[in-house]
Amino acid sequence: MLALIAGTGDLPPAVLQALPTRPLICALAGFVPKVTPDITFRIERLGGFLRDLHTRGVTQICMVGAIRRPPVRLQSLDLATLTLVPTIWRALRRGDDGALRAFIAVLERRGFTVLGAHEVAPALLPPVGVLTQVQPQDRHRIDAVVGEGHLVGMGAADLGQACIVRDGHVVDAEDDSGTDALLLRHETLQDDRIAASDRTGGILFKGPKPQQDRRADLPVVGVGTVMNAAAAGLAGLVIEADGVMVPDRAGVIETLDALGMFLWVRPKGVI
Repeated sequence: MLALIAGTGDLPPAVLQALPTRPLICALAGFVPKVTPDITFRIERLGGFLRDLHTRGVTQICMVGAIRRPPVRLQSLDLATLTLVPTIWRALRRGDDGALRAFIAVLERRGFTVLGAHEVAPALLPPVGVLTQVQPQDRHRIDAVVGEGHLVGMGAADLGQACIVRDGHVVDAEDDSGTDALLLRHETLQDDRIAASDRTGGILFKGPKPQQDRRADLPVVGVGTVMNAAAAGLAGLVIEADGVMVPDRAGVIETLDALGMFLWVRPKGVI
């Protein structure tokens, strides 16, 4: 039996819709997903929650959607969670990747198989190629090479999964505030004299961190990302093949075509 630990955003309902049968849906207290949870749990009662999953016959767990690291109230710990305190504490002190790996390790030690959203719903990964009417120009292909190289350094520092590249130079990169904040920040820097239809010199490059565990926090692109990229004056989006999920693929492509922008699903190392 599969359990989804659902966070916020559009990914949980997209995964749920793609599954042939409804899994057990769980949510961490303080985070309201766009799906109705069967169980809501607190991090201080993680041990009891995992024991309950075993009782219900759960053998597989998939974490989908955004979840920030929650505060831990030591006085609220239950007995089943006390043995996990050192692991939880170390995880919360690490970067995002380290925290996710530690949490996955806890689940595996308790006997669960952890699956990525792209494993339970592989259709969320778009096919390789340019999926839009507009094609990237040669300058955008050069920008993509630059973006891929920059993400390697970002991933080593656990800093983010996206950057903006224009004319062969990284002009801004994602931080803990996320991709939408990156695009909105870039929008405020644009020259008001540049027409919205001038899409010749800039891309959003997005992909997973090189060493991240792809069973959690695989990047996502949605219609909102496209709209923010358009407002930032970018020509299109380049995403790493098999590394970025597009839950509403039809909506994303339709929006890009209407805006005269492109989406290139690019294998690593391609020019």
